[in-house]
Amino acid sequence: MDEFELIDQIFHRREDQKSWVSVGVGDDGAVLDVTPGKQSVVVMDTLVSGVHFLHAQPADSIGHRALAVNLSDIAAMGATPRWATLSLTIPDFDGEWLRAFAEGFFKLAQIHGVALVGGDTTAGPLAISVTVGGEVDPAAVLRRSGAKSGDRIFVSGRLGGAAAALSCEEASTDRALQQALWYPEPRVDLGMELGRLAHSAIDLSDGLLADLGHVLKASGDLGADIEADQVPLFDASVSLLEYRRALELALGGGDDYELCFTAPDKAHQELLSIGSRLGLEMFCIGRITREGGCCVRGGPPGLADITSGYRHLWRK
Repeated sequence: MDEFELIDQIFHRREDQKSWVSVGVGDDGAVLDVTPGKQSVVVMDTLVSGVHFLHAQPADSIGHRALAVNLSDIAAMGATPRWATLSLTIPDFDGEWLRAFAEGFFKLAQIHGVALVGGDTTAGPLAISVTVGGEVDPAAVLRRSGAKSGDRIFVSGRLGGAAAALSCEEASTDRALQQALWYPEPRVDLGMELGRLAHSAIDLSDGLLADLGHVLKASGDLGADIEADQVPLFDASVSLLEYRRALELALGGGDDYELCFTAPDKAHQELLSIGSRLGLEMFCIGRITREGGCCVRGGPPGLADITSGYRHLWRK
């Protein structure tokens, strides 16, 4: 199977063609109809084997994850995802692996109404680059830079599960922790609701303290008080690794792909109602302060230095 047969047989899903895609997979470029009155949002992530995923994990989970991490960025902007492109570098042709990868990718794409409109395939060490485009009402764009002193800090689910699954063999086989690592669920529906309520938002890819630190810096070098006992942990993480380590991984482990957002007191009850309607656990974990960076209150003494989070390029 050559490159063009691969694209046509595995990645060209004619049955999934969207009405607003005038020209999609198979031409030199995509032609898309633009929704009047909306702004475009475009995000992109590259995943490299052995850095962002394990080649030994199921191929469908790698396809799911490649799209999910981008949808999480779209969610953090309050946008509705519309289209995606896929650049796939593979060391050799493995039809079974490719079909499973595509099934994971397209299953998540279908849930969120995303059309694959183009991309590229090439030979080399396994790496995946996905670009996702979405649209948002200009009045409802979420940004990192809008946090205000006194805001409550929320997260949309339990933290540290993916990092726990990578931490030891016993944790890697726990179903809940493995699911968190292999099949993260982007909070797209929540993001679309937050545009009218939240002051700022970010998705948690590099760890809570590191990502919240980006919000604080972008919002004018504000501070944050985090209540350690309010940080939501996976029961399995606490059971297998004990509380201190589970908390460390929740604060700095990364790969959670939950949303962290700030909102005023008056939005609290409505946010809890939205979480209930969407079937999401919503946790208030602290408040934004005028200065001081991220401070974790009430945690066990001697927590490791975890404020730097995950560094995708300069790993030590």
